[in-house]
Amino acid sequence: MSVDFKTHVDQECKAAEEFVNIYYETMDKRKRALIRLYLDEATLVWNGNVVTGLEALSNFFEMLPSSEFQVNMLDCQPVHEQAIQSQTTVLLVTSGTVKFDGNKHDFNQNFRLTAQATFNSTVWKITSDCFHFQD
Repeated sequence: MSVDFKTHVDQECKAAEEFVNIYYETMDKRKRALIRLYLDEATLVWNGNVVTGLEALSNFFEMLPSSEFQVNMLDCQPVHEQAIQSQTTVLLVTSGTVKFDGNKHDFNQNFRLTAQATFNSTVWKITSDCFHFQD
């Protein structure tokens, strides 16, 4: 593994960790803002239910009860650029516990994030999201 590649991986995984903190804080405190983290054509699979597009995602998140997420594990892996036409992309896996209206569940969530260049920075957006209760 070259130093450049390792540095690249470390930078992407640090960004992914920051993303996870933002995602779950937004989920718990500002659900309406959550769709800003998704690409327009993003897909969510929530316990087997498929939701696609920002309007459908917005409606779905509005239906969810209040939440309190605790992430216990985070793993990040860059996707090889040949597989995704040189678009900077990472796979992100989280697990932990969540309370919905006081009911506690173990969960697993997988994200595919892609880097979107803006005028002066890079913003990570969700292209796909798969959430499952483990109980």
